[in-house]
Amino acid sequence: MHKKPHDQTTHFGFEEVNWEDKQQKVADVFHSVAAKYDIMNDVMSFGVHRLWKKIAIQKASVKSGQKILDLAGGTGDLAYQFTQKVGDHGKVILSDINASMLNIGREKLTNRGCVGNIEYVQANAECLPFADNTFDCITISFGLRNVTDKDAALASMQRVLKPGGRLLVLEFSKPILPLLSAIYDQYSFKILPFMGQLIAQDADSYRYLAESIRKHPDQDTLKEMMLNAGFDKVDYQNMTGGVVALHMGIKY
Repeated sequence: MHKKPHDQTTHFGFEEVNWEDKQQKVADVFHSVAAKYDIMNDVMSFGVHRLWKKIAIQKASVKSGQKILDLAGGTGDLAYQFTQKVGDHGKVILSDINASMLNIGREKLTNRGCVGNIEYVQANAECLPFADNTFDCITISFGLRNVTDKDAALASMQRVLKPGGRLLVLEFSKPILPLLSAIYDQYSFKILPFMGQLIAQDADSYRYLAESIRKHPDQDTLKEMMLNAGFDKVDYQNMTGGVVALHMGIKY
């Protein structure tokens, strides 16, 4: 993983911060929102996040006996579905850099009866603690935009995938229709922080989340980043008019 100069800055939402400080600032956001994360996802997306994730799960084409890494897996929506698909001879790793999110995911999935074929690993996507060529499939859902060094994270994911393995990145992206983009901006910067305050008593964290979406690379830029990281057959599928995009690539 390449290191950035200590004096370099990066974005934390619309704020410029020291490169080395962003990870802690993002951690503070997710420690704050973890307890209300699931209910806020439903409220923020009017439940549509479930459809976006369902499409990602279908495109992952996970099979019995495979080994799957769900990165930034949070409260385990994708990981739970994968445990049902890999069966007793497969393995799912639910990984998140944030201990609060990981603990909630572990509790939620344990209560749903997930044992035996799932493990929980606190890890930084930029330097994954797994051997080369380990996983058949890696998913990262609404997490890549919070990573400080996205190029390093993509390279790390490529390293731990098996040759022929598949990466799926589900993430907020850039709406492709001007009218939709204008409505989306009003919703993100006016309504979303208000709902964050009402439901989670935390307007600032949800303001950051809205800002972080705007700073995330657009569809074609992320496609190019995946190609540069060593993925082949990279393509993306826009959902809800480009509000969300699912990027897919194969390790060659």
